[in-house]
Amino acid sequence: MVTVAPCQPWVYALRLPHDPRAAHVARVTVRAVLSSHGRGEVLDAVELLVSELVTNAYLHTDGPASLRLTALTDGRLRVGVWDSDPRIPAPFGEPTGTRAVSSVPDDAERGRGLLLVREYADVWGGWPVGEGGFGRGGGKLLWFEVGGKLPALLK
Repeated sequence: MVTVAPCQPWVYALRLPHDPRAAHVARVTVRAVLSSHGRGEVLDAVELLVSELVTNAYLHTDGPASLRLTALTDGRLRVGVWDSDPRIPAPFGEPTGTRAVSSVPDDAERGRGLLLVREYADVWGGWPVGEGGFGRGGGKLLWFEVGGKLPALLK
């Protein structure tokens, strides 16, 4: 008789300095954690979205960032990135599931990165963090969740 153990939740947290190499460190960490937990089906999408969020934290703040990976008991993966800027960017300030087309001009050099969240995450959100919240000095926490299916573009 074969039994299957329920999915055990786990959490990894990483504090990232304000450094241009932080996105690389975050990607390597995501790849190691998800590979070691057998979550290859979401690895590429999570790696891409984490890279975008950590890069934005570096570009738009002068302080550190934090990355948190949480496996939920239902098989979903929740990823959060904290930074010191309290402004919540779209799509994180919009209702979850909003998939409207962006108004980013075709010739814009920036502005498309967070739109990837709309394509690859199942749900997302963000909230400002008051002084002292999460053991940090304010800022915001942006999060997203992915399930067990890989987006068609990354197959």
